[in-house]
Amino acid sequence: MSTAETAETTPVLITTTGPDKPGVSSVLFAALTSQGVEVVDIEQVVIRGQLVLGVLVAVESDPEGLQEVVEQAMASVSMHVDVRIGSAIGTDPFAPDRRGSTHVLVLLGRPVTARAFTQVARRLAEVGANIDSIRSIADYPVTGLEVYVSVAADTPEADSELRSMLADVAARGGLDVSIERAGLARRAKRLVVFDVDSTLIQGEVIEMLAAHAGVEPQVREITEAAMRGELNFTQSLERRVELLAGLDESVLDEVADQIELTPGARTTIRTLKRLGFSCGVVSGGFTRIIDRLVNDLGLDFAVANDLEVADGTLTGKVQGQVVDRAGKAATLRRYADEYGIPIGQCVAVGDGANDIDMLTTAGMGIAFNAKPALREVADAALSYPYLDAVLFMLGVTRAEIEAADEADGLPLVRP
Repeated sequence: MSTAETAETTPVLITTTGPDKPGVSSVLFAALTSQGVEVVDIEQVVIRGQLVLGVLVAVESDPEGLQEVVEQAMASVSMHVDVRIGSAIGTDPFAPDRRGSTHVLVLLGRPVTARAFTQVARRLAEVGANIDSIRSIADYPVTGLEVYVSVAADTPEADSELRSMLADVAARGGLDVSIERAGLARRAKRLVVFDVDSTLIQGEVIEMLAAHAGVEPQVREITEAAMRGELNFTQSLERRVELLAGLDESVLDEVADQIELTPGARTTIRTLKRLGFSCGVVSGGFTRIIDRLVNDLGLDFAVANDLEVADGTLTGKVQGQVVDRAGKAATLRRYADEYGIPIGQCVAVGDGANDIDMLTTAGMGIAFNAKPALREVADAALSYPYLDAVLFMLGVTRAEIEAADEADGLPLVRP
């Protein structure tokens, strides 16, 4: 049994605040050492150069003497200190907190306003959720906060209520919000699959090909019909590809040269690879163009459609089985099995209705600037055009990303 667990000890909570500088902790702990106390708990945070250091100790005798020693020590380094003894701390301060947080929220905004955060905090309180801790995870290109919360009645019903409430707050407050269960599973993700068009890259490849063929308006009309539910993906793809018949195959390379990555795409893939993730793309687009991305970004795999070519021109047909909505989900499962990764440890990122099955199959589905139908079923929805926000949703901080880039000799890129 430790000293802190005996009835003879008195709890003392010491909170030190002031400018962060070398020597503060050593002075405080030298004072504590001189009094022979036992450290029960400790926590420290630095906010823009201001230090908050809290230490809970157990004292066998003369807690008032300890208070005097600590106050003198902290005055010597120009720090403010608050000392609370015994019942002034609260009930049962030595009781261990083994439950921990039940959920982790990530809030992204540009910026995160005080009004928006107030709405989040108020709604959390309404469902009986307590905010345990908050940390900043990003200041560029969006502001990101990671919020750990505890729900008193941790039931499936409470979980659903929490998700619904936060979705409403996000829509009203201009925030991107994700929510996951806290625990090891959150940090165990190992495979990320991206859609390509309007996700990993900007724009739609088939529309770029249609522009070369002079049929862009017709292609867009078919796309809109599919979005209205009048055509399924396979039907819409086949009709659009028919309009490309006779196009010289060299246009495929021209369009591949014109591809622009979504801002943050390189950073996202580079960081995920550093963390040991397997990364790939599953697309309703075309292999010949996507193969460039595989080589450029160092992706582990890519699955897409093959355009039929005869005598140097497009025939207007797709070879083999079309990668459709169901095919995307099946591909995710196939590569999860191939890499030996449980599906719950997989992440899928996409923007359209064609990605619904893939996102709902993955352990975490992220809708990126997505259509309403996809946002409704996703675990997280990103509305800002920066793909590296995916990293923040996974708990990676901007500081960690930039430190890793600096270690590899890469320049810091900020406007």
